[in-house]
Amino acid sequence: MASFVDPRFGVALRGFRERRGLSLRSLGQLAHRSKSHLHELEMGVKAPTVDTARHLDRVLDAGGVLAGMVDAPIDHAAEAGELRARVMASDVGKDVLDRIERGVDDLASAYPTTAPADLLPLVRRHLAYVGRLLDGRVTLAQQRRLLVAGGWLAVLRATVHIDLRQRAAAAAHLRAAHDLAEHAEHAEIRGWCLETRAWDVLTQGDYRAALDLSRQAQRIAPQGSSAYIQATAQEARAWARMGDVGETRRALDRVGRLTANLPVPERAEHHYRYDPAKAAAYTATTLSWAGDPGAEQVARAVLADLDPNGDGGARPRRSASARLDLGLALVASGQPDEAVALGTEAVVSGRVVPSNWWRATELLAKVEQAGVPEAAALRELCAEYAPRRRPSADSTTG
Repeated sequence: MASFVDPRFGVALRGFRERRGLSLRSLGQLAHRSKSHLHELEMGVKAPTVDTARHLDRVLDAGGVLAGMVDAPIDHAAEAGELRARVMASDVGKDVLDRIERGVDDLASAYPTTAPADLLPLVRRHLAYVGRLLDGRVTLAQQRRLLVAGGWLAVLRATVHIDLRQRAAAAAHLRAAHDLAEHAEHAEIRGWCLETRAWDVLTQGDYRAALDLSRQAQRIAPQGSSAYIQATAQEARAWARMGDVGETRRALDRVGRLTANLPVPERAEHHYRYDPAKAAAYTATTLSWAGDPGAEQVARAVLADLDPNGDGGARPRRSASARLDLGLALVASGQPDEAVALGTEAVVSGRVVPSNWWRATELLAKVEQAGVPEAAALRELCAEYAPRRRPSADSTTG
């Protein structure tokens, strides 16, 4: 069982470094650590040892704060199992359910713009709170609201773990989310659990499994719900990765029909409420993966909309992904030089989450195959910024 590292460690390290007026290179010279290693610690993609944290405390005069963030191990399977056991007991207490539900929506809305390592402790805290409430007694209606809130939080937590490439932890919390959804008889959460699994296996290269899971999600999720629409879009992505342009286009057409008259949700940034404005971005990604000639035009329009001033825009993670999409489309259309520039911008933005890093390496491979001289510089940047697997990423403790 690996030691738990507070996901805010990287934020704290960067804060102490900047208050001392040190660059990464300067800190590396003082602490006898490489610049890339310190960058990985600050980005939250590599876990420090206790000795490293204590050493940085001394160098930065941080008063033991950093070492204090390297703590006791967390058993994700046990946490998820405890929550499921409490659901089975059906002995829950009355509390301010409206506040809990607002908290769920706030966290789901923060997901697109908050670093996974920063969001994770917030989701954990809310989920633990719901778990404590499940120890009391409430009416059946109140109990169901708690189960639904817990289900949304568990599937969001699993998604954040996937973004951090902590797949064992993600699997445990997806099982918890599914159990909560079944007890609450909430079909949309069950659909999201399947859609989330589909995305995870897609990023691992198992396109057939992604296709099957996307179709299962469509069978379970209510027709026209956000989960149903997203699962349909996920099916299109699976077909694209398998190189079937015809099936890709047909799935995208279904998404278009589903979203044609869909109003923009009150909180468009909410991860579990489908925003029809996202449709163009999904189309750009999917067509670029499929090698469709129409990808370039769509991808350019998406990037111009997301990042009109070239500073990342309001949704910098989406902007980074849009640059990678356009880069792939440009390579396919014989414009690899611009593709390298876009790939460079995406990589150095620091906004490509670990679970999405394969998209950057795929673009790198394409421009190298095209023989672009500047690809060597992009390879060096990818080596410098690439997330490193945490020691606990594939353990049962996450």
